[in-house]
Amino acid sequence: MRIMKLLLPGLLLIAIPSFSQSNYIGKSDQDAKKILDAVSAKFKTYKTVAAHFTLKIENAAGKIMGSKSGVVYMKGSKYRVNISGQEIYSDGTNIWTYDPSAAEVQITQFDPTSNAITPQKMFTNFYDKDFLYKLNEDVHQGGKVLQQIELTPVDKTKTFFKVLVDIDKKTQSIVNSEVFEKSGDRYLYSVTRMKANEPIADSMFVFDAKKYPKVEVVDLR
Repeated sequence: MRIMKLLLPGLLLIAIPSFSQSNYIGKSDQDAKKILDAVSAKFKTYKTVAAHFTLKIENAAGKIMGSKSGVVYMKGSKYRVNISGQEIYSDGTNIWTYDPSAAEVQITQFDPTSNAITPQKMFTNFYDKDFLYKLNEDVHQGGKVLQQIELTPVDKTKTFFKVLVDIDKKTQSIVNSEVFEKSGDRYLYSVTRMKANEPIADSMFVFDAKKYPKVEVVDLR
């Protein structure tokens, strides 16, 4: 499940536990909250989403250690993530994690009461209880004006100490997310293309074992 922890928000998929309000240290920027709330509210109006993204990993010296591209599909509570070397399916009840190189798919049960981060959660209110946030200066990229928000985790034991989220001011959508690890490594997620409200069949969110007869199915439910 390593890739799910690396995919987040912009695809910020970081495993984040819940914290009560009493755990807050300091105060968040209300201007930043208004922007994040608007992004969340707009995303909730979409019936379906297909977002293409890239992930680039750099070490402390700025050397690129690797890059991947992929796509995430969402429909209600269902989602599917395709990225180099792994595919993850969820129909809202079960989760299939398929590793083509190992010819294996693991099946687990989705627990809606858990603190697990899904692609849907990463676009909606992921920031409310787990981060302090502030609005930085605008960033200009490819003719777009991006509002940059800096988030710092409340839980200081996290492996990362800062996340920068760039939001397209015009479309109110997340464009980039950069995660800064304490080790010096950085993970840059960029949403290269996103389409909303286009038809997506429910079958897209179920792993069809019949199409992969040589794949070992490991049922962990």
